[in-house]
Amino acid sequence: MGFWIIFPICLSLVSFIGTWSYGLAFSNNHVCSLTNGNSNYCRVNQTDDGCCWVPTISSGTYPPENSLFTATINAGSFMLLFCIFHHAHIMEKHSSQSMMSKFALVFGVIAAMGAFTAGNCNLHYLGAAISFMCVCFYTALLTALTGKYVLSGYEKFLYPLRITSTVFQALVTIITVLFVQTEYFYVHLSAVFEWMLSINLELFELSYAVEFFFFSSYMLSNLLSKREEEK
Repeated sequence: MGFWIIFPICLSLVSFIGTWSYGLAFSNNHVCSLTNGNSNYCRVNQTDDGCCWVPTISSGTYPPENSLFTATINAGSFMLLFCIFHHAHIMEKHSSQSMMSKFALVFGVIAAMGAFTAGNCNLHYLGAAISFMCVCFYTALLTALTGKYVLSGYEKFLYPLRITSTVFQALVTIITVLFVQTEYFYVHLSAVFEWMLSINLELFELSYAVEFFFFSSYMLSNLLSKREEEK
């Protein structure tokens, strides 16, 4: 069983490695500094060499940082498997919570698709907006489920941590939306909040290493067999 603990750990580490795209972009002078809110940032169709791009989470429009970010997002799309495996775990141990788990699964899948869009389709803001909004619902539902089931026996410790993470995710997402402005200070602040949301999600995913220690592949097989029986 313990083998599956590496899945949420690897998912979080891959996301963390992707944050180095900012380091590459900043070292190559492709983006503004995250700590400087008064930079001369580039606007759409601006070609002034003296400007820099806003340091969003998909930092940089040039290689190598854009390649690193795209590769990270593609690897992070394994969040789809995270959603499915966790749903299978709940269905095996607490099938009475199947409806809430299915709703969480839907939001998790849409969040992963939004992240993929942000990294691969030149639709950063649309993909990021969809992803972060769905992540809010996803984390809220998973946290609610944590208070209703016992998968690991450590829920009394995990539940308050996940409540804190979920509330933080929701509040910062709302603030990020409010700061969608044209002035650089607000654009920059929105980018900072975007990074905070990403790190918070990485820590939230990492907390599921505890539950995945008790996960087994037979749970996934049972989920698939149940689907066949329903047909």
